[in-house]
Amino acid sequence: MTRHILVTGGAGQVGIELGRVDWPDDVVVHAPARDVLDLTSAASVSACFAATPFAAVVNAAAYTAVDKAEGEAGAAFAANALGPALLADATRAAGIPLVHVSTDYVFDGTRPGFYEESDPVAPLGVYGASKLAGELAVRAGNPRHLILRTAWVLSAHRGNFLKTMLRLAGSHPRLRVVADQIGCPTAAADIAATLRTVTLRLIEDEAAPVGTYHFVNAGEASWHGLAEAIVAGRVPVDAIATADYPTPARRPANSRLSTAKLARDYGIRPRPWQAAVAEIVAELEGGYPSRSP
Repeated sequence: MTRHILVTGGAGQVGIELGRVDWPDDVVVHAPARDVLDLTSAASVSACFAATPFAAVVNAAAYTAVDKAEGEAGAAFAANALGPALLADATRAAGIPLVHVSTDYVFDGTRPGFYEESDPVAPLGVYGASKLAGELAVRAGNPRHLILRTAWVLSAHRGNFLKTMLRLAGSHPRLRVVADQIGCPTAAADIAATLRTVTLRLIEDEAAPVGTYHFVNAGEASWHGLAEAIVAGRVPVDAIATADYPTPARRPANSRLSTAKLARDYGIRPRPWQAAVAEIVAELEGGYPSRSP
């Protein structure tokens, strides 16, 4: 029997990789464009669910323009809170699991060490607050949910830090990058593979663990250290402080996430971020076989 999975945000970094994942032969992934499925419209969500008997939903859609969100709170909350709320209601009514992608920005970055799923949340800006509201809506709307928080997402697609560093390294004699924010660089492809694993388990096992989990690639880096790994000596990278690069939205100084709970419950143990970054750089530069959709 065919199993239909709805993927939202199919045009984003994680959504694109979800389309490239090796799903089982009996799985059909539906990734409607925004003009087909409007996640801020109850009628649009209802029509989508009425048309297809989904076995699960993976919500990778989000408003991710962190700085713009400070002046566009309405748009951020519509995408990051209202959308998840409507999906939670629809999936609960359909009796299916909802897998929802969230972010390190729900934390304020003041904790020493790696954040656990149970640590207190305290977003610093509109983006983080809107993503936290989405988490709360998912928890309230569908008991069979899995929230997957991640951070510092990188890929060969769309705009991201890795692609920006490569572009700047080709046009600037040296770079200046913040060194006092630390986190876990994470490949969108690895996030997608994790989403595949947990989604299939939730479909196949009604007793599968639910709740909030973290997934990032193993290890840690500052933005400066990550930039050095990306450009690999092509240009010098100077370390600067956050205060030297002001932005409209405040960033967590510590975005490190512990993945121990995911390893315990789902057996997922992420590879080092260095390997993930090297693979993405090689793909962009044509030295690594690009995975077909």
